Amino acid sequence: MDGENRIILNVGGIRFETYKATLKKIPATRLSRLTEALANYDPILNEYFFDRHPGVFAQVLNYYRTGKLHYPTNVCGPLFEEELEFWGLDSNQVEPCCWSTYSIHRDTQATLAILDKLDLDSERPSDEEVARMFGYEEAYHSGTLTTWQRIKPKVWALFDEPYSSTAAKVVAGISVFFICVSVLSFCLKTHPGMRLKCGGYRFRNSTDLNCTEPLPLFVTIEHFCNAWFTFELTVRLIVAPNVIQFMKSPVNVIDFVATLSFYVDMSLNVDGKSELLEFFSIIRILRLFKLTRHSPGLKILIHTFKASAKELTLLVFFLVLGIVVFASLVYYAEKLQG
Repeated sequence: MDGENRIILNVGGIRFETYKATLKKIPATRLSRLTEALANYDPILNEYFFDRHPGVFAQVLNYYRTGKLHYPTNVCGPLFEEELEFWGLDSNQVEPCCWSTYSIHRDTQATLAILDKLDLDSERPSDEEVARMFGYEEAYHSGTLTTWQRIKPKVWALFDEPYSSTAAKVVAGISVFFICVSVLSFCLKTHPGMRLKCGGYRFRNSTDLNCTEPLPLFVTIEHFCNAWFTFELTVRLIVAPNVIQFMKSPVNVIDFVATLSFYVDMSLNVDGKSELLEFFSIIRILRLFKLTRHSPGLKILIHTFKASAKELTLLVFFLVLGIVVFASLVYYAEKLQG
């Protein structure tokens, strides 16, 4: 009687033996519907043959026996999902102890998909793809594009696609040059040797004897750099395929705020506000993030940081913890010594 209830399953050349009642524990699955009429039943060997992964099936069969589905560590996530789908099981039934190991591949796949997309950024899009991006697809196929509809994508590619043409590379080079000069000027003008006693129009009423202002050369450089940034930002805003998406971009937000802070700083002559505005003008140094538009490598690096955000946060936490502990020890050591 016991022999009649037993069933032999040959999966990938490895034989598994169990009871029919065990396979009936989880209804509406492939194993719960086994009959001798199936094509994969061998009447001579009295077994069912499945050309599937035997390592995953060991966990599947264990799920029927114990009601707990564990993730095998010797297979990748997509293969495990594929096997579960074949056997008719729900991947959400994986035990909590294995869930983090099982689901990590999804984050990895999402990251790799982003990186693959970034690798394609250096390839020039076709005219049809550009027309679809700007919403001119119907006019493109019918040949009724207006002059502005022809010029707008070209100007957009000139300022937003550094690898689209030689002229775009030149514009990108100019943009990188002004970014580097602006950041370098911003850093150098804070050096005491690069500053003069207050006497300009912004500080003529100042009573602070220690008040200093940057050399006129840095002011001139700042005007030229911000003239380019204003021109570039305006043109890119006008020819953007989607203005809302353009305004939502963190890099564009930084560029807009940095440019706006310059004009606000220039328009206000009140002594009390000028120093405060100079402090907030530090956001201009964040223009370095604009370099990500010109370097796919930097884009990949940023997305790598995003993918490793949890690990980096843990690292920073332990670094801060060590800094606080040893700083406290040094403080009390110096205090006791004094």
